[in-house]
Amino acid sequence: MKFFGRLIVLCRGDSEQIALWLDERDLRWLAFCAASIVAGCALYGGVVGLWRAPAQAVYTAVKMPLLVFLTCGANALLNGMLAQLLGSGLGFRQTSLAILMSFATSSVVVAALSPVSLFVCLNTPPPAAHAEHGAAHSVMILCNVVFIAYAGVVANQRLLRMLAHRCGNARVARRVFGSWLAGNLFLGAQISWILRPFIGSPLLAVQFLRDNPFHGNFYETVFNALKNTIQ
Repeated sequence: MKFFGRLIVLCRGDSEQIALWLDERDLRWLAFCAASIVAGCALYGGVVGLWRAPAQAVYTAVKMPLLVFLTCGANALLNGMLAQLLGSGLGFRQTSLAILMSFATSSVVVAALSPVSLFVCLNTPPPAAHAEHGAAHSVMILCNVVFIAYAGVVANQRLLRMLAHRCGNARVARRVFGSWLAGNLFLGAQISWILRPFIGSPLLAVQFLRDNPFHGNFYETVFNALKNTIQ
């Protein structure tokens, strides 16, 4: 099956076919997922960063695929152990491939949403419009959060369906899926904090990484934002 044929099957969420792919031991599916993630995330990342500056577009195009690979790699051992402990019958290689397939699906979805994101970018006041840059930055953040969340929902829905088919037990599939999702979200959020900026604040310089990337954490920032909102 050629590249685009595999892509169609993956995005369609054909659980029976995808479950069979997990048992193939060559590297073609790993290469297929990696290529899909790089292409989709780089395209979308370039559009996201373009609002701030062309250099930020290049930086974000590099960092978005990197975020996915770091999250998958750092959680690979934990996800494999959880899959076996919860009775899914999936080994470490199959677990990693299943999660990569899910990320590949979400990467294709965000790539498809890139024209919409570009439209938002071109119609949002640029950072040079000082009177409106605060509201514009918020619009960019919120729109892209919605796009990425939608891509995640689509991809995870297909992952859960494939797990249910492969495990033969919906309860086990939900437990495995929930454990994977929690771990990937928890670690992915912190890695995204370290790799910031993605959109780029109008008040700060364009940089690949902030001068203090390990200062603070994602969860502390969210907590402080909520506290400031309540007060």
